[in-house]
Amino acid sequence: MTEACFEKIAGQGPLLFLCDHAGNRLPVGTGTLGLDPALFETHIAYDIGAAHVTRALAAAFGAPAVLGVFSRLLIDLNRGPDDPTLVMQLSDGSIIPGNRGITAEEVARRTAQFFAPYHQAIAEEAVRIADPVLISLHSFTPAWKTVQRKWELGVLWDTDGRLAQPLMAHMRQAGFEVGDNEPYSGALEGDTLNRHGTHMGRPHVLIEMRQDLVYNIDKAKAMAAQLKVILDAALADMKAAD
Repeated sequence: MTEACFEKIAGQGPLLFLCDHAGNRLPVGTGTLGLDPALFETHIAYDIGAAHVTRALAAAFGAPAVLGVFSRLLIDLNRGPDDPTLVMQLSDGSIIPGNRGITAEEVARRTAQFFAPYHQAIAEEAVRIADPVLISLHSFTPAWKTVQRKWELGVLWDTDGRLAQPLMAHMRQAGFEVGDNEPYSGALEGDTLNRHGTHMGRPHVLIEMRQDLVYNIDKAKAMAAQLKVILDAALADMKAAD
């Protein structure tokens, strides 16, 4: 029997929580892609803490969620199907032996078996809810290439600022150092929110959390509790502005 490539949490709309890089394991029979197993506990394999925050927020709101369970090193669920980084051959200085020289046929197999079902699950939940607000949770390293990152939270968005703008305002009011499309850009063609949010006209936002603030379950739950209050206020502002 094929292993499920996503975890689905039941709940009521209008919020739909997403976590593309929730898991750090690989499907049975895949091995370790030639990597030291210890690397699967690091940020190259998954977004540390993001799954715990996603589950806690889904529970707090009574909302549905879809989480990817396999490592991003197998296939990155937050990429367009034609993105050259869909299957990474090098990540933060680590060569991925099992991905080096990967064939188009193997990429197509992973896409069909792991990438497509995850996005189909999101599409089905979004249709079931009818008018969803998509909230994607990711995490980022406290430093990159020896440079410390000052942001505690980042809000990534592209052309739709309906939720992003009030969300950043309330995060700052709560005392967080917030990055506006930092440490990454939200304008990534074909990524999860571009596909299910922008192209469908649905309000959406991607929240990046610095990993030292969410790296264990207690910290993740504390962050989720803070984000619950912030999201309530931002969603109320968004609704009032409609």
